[in-house]
Amino acid sequence: MALSFRDALSQMLKARFPILYIESAEEQRAVAEVAAVAHDAVLVRTPRAVWTWSLTTGLVQPDGVWRTGTTEPADALDAVLRIDQPSVVIFKDLHTSHGDGERPGNAGVVRRLRDVAAAFKSGAMPRTLILVSPVLRIPVELEKDVTIVDFPLPSETEIRQVLEAIIHANSADGRIQIALDELGRERFAKAALGLTLHEAENAFARAMVNDGVLDGRDLDVVHEEKRQTVRKSGLLEFVEADVNLADVGGLENLKRWLAKRDGSWLAEAAAYGLPAPRGVLITGVPGCGKSLTAKAIAAAWELPLLRLDVGRVFAGLVGSSEQNMRTAIRTAEATAPCVLWVDEIEKGFAGGGGDSGTSTRVFGSFLTWMQEKNRPVFVIATANDIEKLPPELLRKGRFDEIFFVDLPTRAERAAIWRVHLARRLRNPAVAGGLALDETLLAELADLSEGYSGAEIEQAVIAGLFDAFGERRPLRRDDLAQAVVGMVPLSVTQAERIDAIRAWADARAVAATAAEDWDSGASVDRSARPATPTQRGGRAVEF
Repeated sequence: MALSFRDALSQMLKARFPILYIESAEEQRAVAEVAAVAHDAVLVRTPRAVWTWSLTTGLVQPDGVWRTGTTEPADALDAVLRIDQPSVVIFKDLHTSHGDGERPGNAGVVRRLRDVAAAFKSGAMPRTLILVSPVLRIPVELEKDVTIVDFPLPSETEIRQVLEAIIHANSADGRIQIALDELGRERFAKAALGLTLHEAENAFARAMVNDGVLDGRDLDVVHEEKRQTVRKSGLLEFVEADVNLADVGGLENLKRWLAKRDGSWLAEAAAYGLPAPRGVLITGVPGCGKSLTAKAIAAAWELPLLRLDVGRVFAGLVGSSEQNMRTAIRTAEATAPCVLWVDEIEKGFAGGGGDSGTSTRVFGSFLTWMQEKNRPVFVIATANDIEKLPPELLRKGRFDEIFFVDLPTRAERAAIWRVHLARRLRNPAVAGGLALDETLLAELADLSEGYSGAEIEQAVIAGLFDAFGERRPLRRDDLAQAVVGMVPLSVTQAERIDAIRAWADARAVAATAAEDWDSGASVDRSARPATPTQRGGRAVEF
């Protein structure tokens, strides 16, 4: 089990590590945590005095007195060497003197840091220099002298304390109405995981003043704060999940599986002894609802939806791809609980040569994280050509389940027609006399046999364009003509679809419930693709 920050820091102070590096944007919280450890005789045996330095104040003694002439880093480090008491010296933002890929560092500062490391390591009294910075930047000369200390973002307990404090401060006078039960408060605290305490406090305050009421609907305000974090990473995209599971026609087996895992990242599930689910891999015929399902489950679970563009990971300077993947993973975990959507995963991780092993190393990092992650990041990966994926990605432990999405059954086609027509016929002038009844839906479902959900949607749009072109209401014939005039993927890619079904038959679970499969239909294979009667995917019920 990983040590807490205080335990890890106390061990390093007792072991007299000369220079430590804390990467964190929460400077005040980091300094407070270091001071708490340094002053605790139980944790460090010999309490240390805490000194601080910044470019604006210079070196500040434990009693708060500023040392004159120490605003320059080199001068301050010279003064640090003369400290003759057990101490911890915290330098803020010294990374600006370390240089980066475009400019060299300050050679004098780097040299003095090495001198400090040697003096603190061999000195009789315990002294440690701690660098606190929002970015990790260590010169090559200091790599052997500096030890990185992980400083985690605030825990759920710390965020819950901020939430309770702001509720207490604003609900006493009755101006703010609090409509959150215990479960609601837990959801708010979990939603704010990944934010700093300052960001979480801002999000809670904004949620309160939004309409004078703090309730479950205000979770979107917390998610908006997370959007800021995601945007700054540049590797993940925050996707608006503006659909729900009712907008996904069919796929009842997959829906039931997902519904049973709603709230599985909460304490209530942990009390059952349940771990947070890892994720699912959804493969199948293109255009049959895989991507739509990713959006719908994020909306149904009220979690942020992040999309990982693997192409962005491999973009940039040579050697940066591995760091990009680590940054993307760290951003996703900071946003947890969330849904991470990897669309068309086979295009990013199908393998191949010519990149000096970069793709293999990046893929290895992703696999290791999938296997060992303990943060509630639910991964939804979609693939159209799963045979291109490496077998190690498909074994148990990476994903909880692999689902196969076939061409929609007759019942599913009727449901898909209903969803798209209902969405676009809200205007009576457009709907005209077209009745969205079972007779029409059954007729359209029969007419569109072998069509994917995306193709049905495009048929609705094409029919609407025909009606719009003549400035009249939509007719049944407009829809029928759009279907007849379209050549579906099941015809143009019949061999490929048969191959996908053959692969999935013994390796994946059918996303459609067995009772929804078409039965008894006799279809001419030369004229039509395989009907859903010859479906791929095991008939497992959830």
